[in-house]
Amino acid sequence: MAERSTAAVDVADNSGDEPLTAKADEATADGTAEAQDTKGADPDGEGGARTSSEAVPAAPDLHSGHKLARRYRLEECVTRLDGFSSWRAVDEKLRRAVGVHLLPADHPRARSVLAAARSSALLGDPRFVQVLDAVEEDDLVYVVHEWLPDATELTALLAAGPFEAHDAYQLVSQISQAMAAAHREGLSHLRLTPGAVLRSSTGQYRIRGLAVNAALRGVTAQHPLRTDTEAIGALLYAALTRRWPYESDAYGLTGLPKDLGLIPPDQVRAGVHRGLSELAMRALANDGATASRQEQPCTTPDELAKAVAAMPRVLPPEPVFAAPPEYQRTTYQQGNYGRPPAGPAAATQPVMQAPPPPLQSRTGKVLKWAVSALLIAALGLGSWQLAETVLDHGKDATEPTTTQNTEDDSDDHKDVEPSKPVAIAGAQDYDPLGDGSEKPDSIKNLYDGDATSYWPTDGYYTADFGRLKEGVGVVLDLGKVQRVGKVDVSFLGGDTSVELRATDSSSIPQLPGGFTKVAHGSGTKVSLTPDKPVQARYLLVWLTKVPYSSEDGKYRGKVSDIKITS
Repeated sequence: MAERSTAAVDVADNSGDEPLTAKADEATADGTAEAQDTKGADPDGEGGARTSSEAVPAAPDLHSGHKLARRYRLEECVTRLDGFSSWRAVDEKLRRAVGVHLLPADHPRARSVLAAARSSALLGDPRFVQVLDAVEEDDLVYVVHEWLPDATELTALLAAGPFEAHDAYQLVSQISQAMAAAHREGLSHLRLTPGAVLRSSTGQYRIRGLAVNAALRGVTAQHPLRTDTEAIGALLYAALTRRWPYESDAYGLTGLPKDLGLIPPDQVRAGVHRGLSELAMRALANDGATASRQEQPCTTPDELAKAVAAMPRVLPPEPVFAAPPEYQRTTYQQGNYGRPPAGPAAATQPVMQAPPPPLQSRTGKVLKWAVSALLIAALGLGSWQLAETVLDHGKDATEPTTTQNTEDDSDDHKDVEPSKPVAIAGAQDYDPLGDGSEKPDSIKNLYDGDATSYWPTDGYYTADFGRLKEGVGVVLDLGKVQRVGKVDVSFLGGDTSVELRATDSSSIPQLPGGFTKVAHGSGTKVSLTPDKPVQARYLLVWLTKVPYSSEDGKYRGKVSDIKITS
């Protein structure tokens, strides 16, 4: 059995209390989750050490309503420890909620916090809570970051119970891919706890506190790749079992029984997905051994992401439909209306008397004569109008109708316009749901007339872009609003799913929803033909699924040629 290590995570002594982060706000941005740290809660194992000899000044004594840079108004303090404080604030310039970390400029970790915040801001990956500003001003250092009111902290999600297999699969897939991207840019987290992970209302996971949370507490690690990988394994373990994979209780979760070592999740709780259980062990047991000893441990987020992509995809559970209630026929449908029911109860039912024939009174007779007179008058008037119509039609038949038919024929032919090629004035890559850039240097290959050159997408671990975004594409500029009847797109490498979207706006929309979807298709040569010609200035060729590339073992789209006709 593999030995446990706590190098990756902070184990807080919560003494059975609910984590303070759950009391502060269920869906906040980076920083609030760390309120549960208490004295003596430093991580142990290799690295992860907090400098205990630092002379830490008191946290800034500020109050609600205080403004920073005449812009950020502090609203509520959610964390105050280690000489810094974290606040929920309002950006009065952009009228949105933000989070703010504050510490004195003479704090021993002020310089490292500023450096970490500025490095994290340069990453610009939407899978992380974004750093918006990092400033030293008036003897204060403050870091401003996103505040996500519609997101839920992983701590709160785990409090409701263990995850279904599909949800746990999505968690480890998205978090490992995000951290792999961060490490490629030289950034580590080192405090990747349940309080540092948020799930949005759309099911996307966001990581807060990249580099900044560790810098605020002076946490370092000798092996940051291994530290973050083991932390992801601990999150997966907690999602599968609702137990913390160490002996100490933490983050509202009960630890494992003492003296048992690190036991696999499928031995902690029945019904755990076997592949995900093995994956958690490969990430946690980084000393070269796993529970089954059949697979090598994952020591980096990139290795873990590749292991997730290599396993069979875990599908969501089938929806359960409740059977509709048995249909009850009414008394009328059963044929009993107006008749007494059969059986003993029939003797107690009074016999209904047949109603008298209608309109037998004096008033009824008057009504019958009045209706008859009106019908006769209407019949006479209709006959007269019919005769006039027949006579008029006879006169019209003797007049020539050549002029009228000629005009109708000319109108029909005037609506038909011949198709002709539409020139592409320019093009640019379009990746608003990712990092904002998708191979811009190759964009001119789309319309250079060379079928062997192409514009490629980045490489992904699945055909649907690692389930990180809806798609990527290119925007074609026609120079002015023009008539578009068909767009022919040629692909290399395999069948590709693509949509054609259009807009007659004078500028390119910031999100794909700003375009109107007019056609879609799939294949290697796709003709995107709208139901009727559209008027557009910009066209978005939006790739939604890309083929597997044997060159590097990833999924990648390759567009070799685009032709537009009116």
